[in-house]
Amino acid sequence: MSGNYQQLSADHIIATLEKLHARILARFPESGLGRVCAELIETACASAAEAAELARPNYLWRGAAAALALAGLIAQIAAFRFLHLERIEGSAPELLQGLEAAVSLLILFGSAVWFVLTLEERVKRQRVLDALHRLRSLAHVIDMHQLTKDPTIVLDAQKTSVSPDRTMSHFELTRYLDYCSEMLALIGKLAALYGERMRDGVVIEAVNDMENLTTGLGRKIWQKITLIGVLEERGAGSE
Repeated sequence: MSGNYQQLSADHIIATLEKLHARILARFPESGLGRVCAELIETACASAAEAAELARPNYLWRGAAAALALAGLIAQIAAFRFLHLERIEGSAPELLQGLEAAVSLLILFGSAVWFVLTLEERVKRQRVLDALHRLRSLAHVIDMHQLTKDPTIVLDAQKTSVSPDRTMSHFELTRYLDYCSEMLALIGKLAALYGERMRDGVVIEAVNDMENLTTGLGRKIWQKITLIGVLEERGAGSE
């Protein structure tokens, strides 16, 4: 959060990710989850810089819009002077034709100004959607890492000759799943950075979808963590 606790701080998000990365390496040095977290840190740094850039107005586009608006105003003044309305006051068809030309010119320049003004917003919107797509892909990669960490299988002592080696204890499996959950939550916060910097309705909807995705994936993980606690209680009760 910022000093007034009303805005997310990209620096704090990145610092939290770096601490999480260190914790993963300390607990699971050979795990691919650490490499995923390292890539997430790189993505977070790029997202923070991009979100800050998108929050700043693009004066090039706005200058072009202002120039078009000024050109349209000058064209309107020139058109009225060219028409010499005082000479055609008694001629209704000629007056109507002149006004129609003036209105058409006004609509043309107005459309051009509107196109340039919305072009900045549309370009920024597309950049945000591309960034959210990258974050969504990382969220699914993290989900794949925890997908095979089923407590009923990993902690099952009855294995066959072709079963993969499962060496995690209850505590290690809980920590692994917890790390996945934290990474997903931080991805949601990175997505929220874009929603804070841009008040575009399409962007806000896409950010909400990302937060719903990471929350849903995190909920599945915590169901597994809860199941581990139940299995531990059963194991303690049977001793």
